[in-house]
Amino acid sequence: MDPGEFTALHRGGSGEPLVLVHGFTDTWRGWELVLPALEAEHEVLAPTLAGHSGGPPIGADVDPEEAVVAAVERAMDAAGFETAHLAGNSLGGWVALQLAARGRARTVTALAPAGGWAVDDPALPATVAYFRNTKTLLEQALPYVDQIVATPEGRALATQMYASTAERMPPELLAHQLRGAARCPELLPLIDHAEAHGWNLDAERVTCPVRLVWGTADRVLVPPAAAVRFRRDWLPQADWVEIDGAGHCPQLDHPLETAQLILDFAR
Repeated sequence: MDPGEFTALHRGGSGEPLVLVHGFTDTWRGWELVLPALEAEHEVLAPTLAGHSGGPPIGADVDPEEAVVAAVERAMDAAGFETAHLAGNSLGGWVALQLAARGRARTVTALAPAGGWAVDDPALPATVAYFRNTKTLLEQALPYVDQIVATPEGRALATQMYASTAERMPPELLAHQLRGAARCPELLPLIDHAEAHGWNLDAERVTCPVRLVWGTADRVLVPPAAAVRFRRDWLPQADWVEIDGAGHCPQLDHPLETAQLILDFAR
């Protein structure tokens, strides 16, 4: 696929429905490395989030929390999925859990979901600053993306915050992600919203089984502080799994283990 091509969704495979929800600044292609394993057992729907490259727009004067969740819900409706197993990463993990609160989930596997940080988490300002700085850096690097992904050193530098290794990522996929993040239409407004309001969860309405998965090498939402509300306040009953050495996006640096964790929980 052309790394400059951004599409609204991917659908493939057969079996019980499974919806994959990607993370902040990414596209549905962030799941590409786990798709073969997941599609062998499930009919997979992977939409691109609203406000992201290839996804539907977020309208003016619209609550961004509602917009990103509602867009995935509409994609499920269009696919004929009244309910589905859900898996999400980062912002997508929070979206998956909110869909569970709306009764749309059979199970949820949330990979380092957003929103679980304590209000006074000292690491939160640094995370917000990272995403703000990333927008500027990516825009400056945009003309040089092909050169960056052409070398192991460039790929390692480009992925150092969200993946513990770039070895499993094809250069073409990384180029797509960098271009998508640089052009993410709602990057700064979504950051502003997260900083001002957080990403609160309607946890009392989540009744399906939930598995929380965190990489021990996550540098974006660093555990345990970034998971405190999930484990202490919102979902203390949830299954908790750590992937040793995985970064913020384990589907990229530990795809086989991540796919198996999703498959095992969705059975």
